[in-house]
Amino acid sequence: MTKKARVLLIVCFLSALLLLGTAFYTQTYYHADETAIEALSSDELVNVSQTDYGWFFDGPSEEDAFIFYPGGKVEETAYAPLLRRLAEEGVDVMLVSMPARLAILDVDAAQKVLAEYEYEHWYIGGHSLGGASTALYASENEDKFDGIILLGSFSTKPLEDIRVLFIYGSEDQVLNMEKYIDNRANVPECAEEYVIEGGNHAQFGSYGVQQGDGSATISGEEQVEITVNLIISFLQEATQ
Repeated sequence: MTKKARVLLIVCFLSALLLLGTAFYTQTYYHADETAIEALSSDELVNVSQTDYGWFFDGPSEEDAFIFYPGGKVEETAYAPLLRRLAEEGVDVMLVSMPARLAILDVDAAQKVLAEYEYEHWYIGGHSLGGASTALYASENEDKFDGIILLGSFSTKPLEDIRVLFIYGSEDQVLNMEKYIDNRANVPECAEEYVIEGGNHAQFGSYGVQQGDGSATISGEEQVEITVNLIISFLQEATQ
């Protein structure tokens, strides 16, 4: 075998390994649990439907809408319990499905959602990598939103003229607190921050235990309910 042929063979072998590794990485993710699957059912208060962008939680609201990006490598439907409760309490929610379950691969996904509906008040946000990705979009589109909601997340880009709500659990071991603190300078001083005592990173969704996370001392249902109350209060303040 010639030297050129050996080099070509090595390149092909390494390329194959890279493709296999990428495929394995993107297909290894956290799955929605049974509670989340049940929350996808419609009832007289909230109609849940699958759309071309993901899922639509259509509740009684006709004025307020919330675009939500899921956390990295988490099945988007894992957030159904949280988003359904928000819809019940007065904000319609658009849950966006992401390529390879990584919101960073489609930061501008909100643009399509905004073009599809007409609401008086728009909010955007997400969990973990999803939250950081919405902050990237919002940093260049602040005029489109009345607020941004970051769950176990932070903004790596300046958000200068938009209301910001941070929520994270006291037992969250996935959120990099050093980066969180460093990036607080990217948001207005009036940004609101709430720590859910006993909550962790994973329980904003319903997908089980997340690697590296702390152990929650409250139930997932409790963490979701606290989160819903905080978000609804934030939305109500924005429209007063």
